[in-house]
Amino acid sequence: MPFKFFSSKTQSKPSAPSTGGRLVYAIGDVHGHLDLLDQLLDLIVQDAAASGRDQVPVLILVGDYVDRGPESRGVIDRLIALGEAAANLGRFEARFLLGNHEQTLLAFLESPEGGPAWAEFGGGETLASYGVAPPPGRGDPESWKAVQAEFRGKFPPQHEAFLRRLELSARYGDYLFVHAGVRPGVPIEQQDPEDLVWIRGDFLSEPHRLGCVVVHGHTPSETPFLGPDRINIDTGAYATGVLTAVKLSGEAPVILNARKIRRP
Repeated sequence: MPFKFFSSKTQSKPSAPSTGGRLVYAIGDVHGHLDLLDQLLDLIVQDAAASGRDQVPVLILVGDYVDRGPESRGVIDRLIALGEAAANLGRFEARFLLGNHEQTLLAFLESPEGGPAWAEFGGGETLASYGVAPPPGRGDPESWKAVQAEFRGKFPPQHEAFLRRLELSARYGDYLFVHAGVRPGVPIEQQDPEDLVWIRGDFLSEPHRLGCVVVHGHTPSETPFLGPDRINIDTGAYATGVLTAVKLSGEAPVILNARKIRRP
């Protein structure tokens, strides 16, 4: 699938909505890049320690942990460990949202029919990270049944349990966190889960009018977008080598980046 960046023609200087008194960090689409995730987590830990706040910070990942990058399995291992550490050590309140790539992986676990499309969608790299080779080309139904069976045998139960626990949204003060966006004009409690995970066009082209700032990923852009009613933190890590987080504290949003080290 060809990679395409999306951008908005104009950007307005963001205001500083409330976070409900919390210090919140949200991380964009990781897509199998464990090195960038670890680098960004280190930056966030250092920044949170320097903030001087007594209350536990919130850490939100907005989905798309798998596909396209080389270490989907390692990323899920890291997120499971992060969630356990958050629960046991109390250094962060960790929230993990569902992305469309996780939804697609779970669909493949249920049925092999979507295998060819998933492989072209970045799933081939995910299969490889679990030691499973997709069939050559687009394969045929029987070969994809065999791949699915092998993948199910190698996919750890704790990984599937983690993916099935992923949330559709999180809310802190005036900020709503989702993977893809919202349907403009539709009350938050009436949003279609498919829109929260997949929407692009309508959400990007018009104000959503929901009285909150939507923090999302899903739509890759070469730079983060900070607008009056939405913040996009998907900087296409697998294509740009840049993984982005936003720090929200009741003041102006602050961007944190992890970058690939380019070897000469």
